[in-house]
Amino acid sequence: MRALVTGAAGFIGSHLVEALLEAGWEVVGLDNLSAGSLENLREALGRRGFTFVEADLLYPAAWPPRLLEGVDVVFHLAANPEVRHSTRAPLEHYHQNLTATMHALEASRASGVRLFVLASSSTVYGDPKVIPTPEDHPPEPISVYGATKAAAETLCATYARLYHIKCLVLRYANIVGPRLTHGVIHDFIRKLKRNPRRLEILGDGTQKKSYLHITDAVAATLAAANHALETPEPTLTYNIGNKDWITVKEIADAITEALGLEGVKYIYKPATPDGRGWPGDVKHMLLDITKITRETGWKPTMTSLEAVRQTAKQLV
Repeated sequence: MRALVTGAAGFIGSHLVEALLEAGWEVVGLDNLSAGSLENLREALGRRGFTFVEADLLYPAAWPPRLLEGVDVVFHLAANPEVRHSTRAPLEHYHQNLTATMHALEASRASGVRLFVLASSSTVYGDPKVIPTPEDHPPEPISVYGATKAAAETLCATYARLYHIKCLVLRYANIVGPRLTHGVIHDFIRKLKRNPRRLEILGDGTQKKSYLHITDAVAATLAAANHALETPEPTLTYNIGNKDWITVKEIADAITEALGLEGVKYIYKPATPDGRGWPGDVKHMLLDITKITRETGWKPTMTSLEAVRQTAKQLV
């Protein structure tokens, strides 16, 4: 099998590249290196079966010719993942998350790709009315980031119906691990290294979500992709998250413990009356992962707290 991984030099992308190579795939990794780093691909570069292409999905005219030649599966991970930033720069997120997806889909159609895998997000649900939240919950995003992901899902489903490209939508929730460059764990470690006696926490600390280690997330991605290739269903959607959840306060405690700190003063900075970290922040998120477990056999190997603690050890 031959795969194209967009966003290959990013957090999830680089780990996926390594896993695909270990599984015997040929892999083309594409990244514009605006946020990703070649250091993340250190293990893959030079390996047989891997080719790296520096290119921007927003400018397909500049892509190398025959980029998708022989590609069976496109794993589309390239995106701007900063939910908070999407509130301040919505047009930037529109292009990086939606225009880029359209270009990737159109190139896949033209090249006869069998399966298009979209890295979506739990943020498409917004503030869910049902927790744990199943895949059939209506999308009601409260951030521009979530809105672009929901729109990208619609594009994928339309391409599946119209052009018969199989579409696999993976709604990731709070993936953590080595090479992580954004999110609450990265933010806390950076702040505590700067000032080990004081930690500013966005929100009131009661925000509660699940966290999934990157090793589990990649295993889920491969299990879902292999299942999608075998099933006659033109479109599949899976939640990828953990079975439990923890509060931001519990994350802060785990990070301070990992850093060997005691007596850290927590300074809470709620941005909304109900204690969110910023406008558009989903305060409570726990995905229902029954479907992917039932249909592929995948399940997490770490709890949310274990994933956070493991990540903290790997990042400090």
